[in-house]
Amino acid sequence: MNLKQIVGMMALVGLSGLAQADTFNNGGFESGNTAGWSTGGGYRGNDLNSTIAPADFLAGGRLNQDNGERGLVIDKNYVDANLGSLLGSTVLSGNYAYRAEDTTSGGFGTVISQQVKNYTDSDIYFGWKAVLENGGHAEDESAVMILTLTDNTTGQLVLTHTYNAGNGGGGVDSRFQTSGDFFYTSAWQLEHLSIDQALKGHDFTLSLLAADCEPTGHTGYAYLDGFGSYVPPVPEPETYAMMLAGLGMMGWLARRKKSSKA
Repeated sequence: MNLKQIVGMMALVGLSGLAQADTFNNGGFESGNTAGWSTGGGYRGNDLNSTIAPADFLAGGRLNQDNGERGLVIDKNYVDANLGSLLGSTVLSGNYAYRAEDTTSGGFGTVISQQVKNYTDSDIYFGWKAVLENGGHAEDESAVMILTLTDNTTGQLVLTHTYNAGNGGGGVDSRFQTSGDFFYTSAWQLEHLSIDQALKGHDFTLSLLAADCEPTGHTGYAYLDGFGSYVPPVPEPETYAMMLAGLGMMGWLARRKKSSKA
């Protein structure tokens, strides 16, 4: 085999490797659905926070009862049912995002998850927001958000966040604000994992679980968007507030114009 043939074979091998490399499917929910994701949910009212994990609510998990029916793909016009404009934008970038769990209580949890195999891009980005209602319970019984990014190739957690609405605020950090009984993040929390040579080609799974409190009377839910290899633009809370104010002014002018014609 001559040098030219060897070079040609090496090129084919390289192209084959690139063709097999995986990427994110509908990571920004821009198809308006959860294509590419796995979703699930179920009742968590008999389980403390320390005993539940995202996998418990997916198909085959011990708490799985549904396919994530309380989760929802939302569009950029969606306004949070409990906090309104206080929460700011509910979409990180583009036109859609996902809300894990509904906005009312009941003792349920919802999870959304995606696995990407043989990942070769240089970065993983995604953003989240959380709304956790404080019912005066201990941290292990309160509304909770559990976020994990797992390197399936090594079995290691490369990123994990767990926040809960425990009485006294010990289950949250400085990312959160309060309004009444709610702990919430008004700004999108942007997460980033740099894929160096040690991680290149590995398989990864991102999972987000949001759940109501264990005594079942207080709500917990979270928003997810922008799961991909590029930096999503983060909307400013002030921009969102100005947009809502502008829409209100347009509505007022329209009503005034209609009244003047009457």
